[in-house]
Amino acid sequence: MTTLATLPLWCTLGVLLCITLASYVQALTGFAFGLIFLALVGVFDLIPVAVAANAVTLITLSQTCIHFREYPLTDDWRLIRPAIWPSLVGVAAGLALLYWLSDSALYVLKVALGVSVIGSAALLVMRFAPRAKIDAPGSFALTGLLAGLMGGLFSTAGPPLVYKLYRQPLSLPVIRQALLVMFGLSQLVRLGLVLITGQFTPASVAYAVLAVPLVFLVTRYNRRYPPKLSVMAVSRVAAGLLFMAGASLIATSW
Repeated sequence: MTTLATLPLWCTLGVLLCITLASYVQALTGFAFGLIFLALVGVFDLIPVAVAANAVTLITLSQTCIHFREYPLTDDWRLIRPAIWPSLVGVAAGLALLYWLSDSALYVLKVALGVSVIGSAALLVMRFAPRAKIDAPGSFALTGLLAGLMGGLFSTAGPPLVYKLYRQPLSLPVIRQALLVMFGLSQLVRLGLVLITGQFTPASVAYAVLAVPLVFLVTRYNRRYPPKLSVMAVSRVAAGLLFMAGASLIATSW
């Protein structure tokens, strides 16, 4: 069992550095914390991917609760309802796939994570052209299934949902609320499944607890000293970090 006590000091410090960098990218872009964190710990082989993903689950749930305490939920989230049940099925399938690949084909798991990270990098530099009307429920259901699969595997359901919602004729507050509802529900189900199957370790809790003050400090720093760059430049820098992390992860996996 992986615990903080069994890890070298340099390894724990490396994980904290990964959390800090991932938090900064999250503060700049609004998403991608989990992907950056998982990619970095995977590249440097600091902790098992499953342990890191479980920590991300707790961090995401805490971020969601904090947000909805400050910004109460409205009825706008209902547009995402067709995606909810398929996403929860995807979470269960993705989690089962994570445990299977972790035991039998770890390199395949890391390659899949690398591809997801590179895909997220592409999302950051793409210009989304909103559609004239909301997509059909079946389209949301398919997106929810893909997002749930990624959420179960890597505790990061963002890329399919971000692409789908930013193509809809919706305001940014509505998009943010719909994303957080989906993230919160999928992570809650994922946490329950992990606890039931006995795959949750104390190390995941410890890293999540350590991450909370780091995320707070990085967010506050970014708010007080925002980078003197345009939105497009920030997106490109973040996309570059994601691409390098994803490509490195794929390369080292082989």
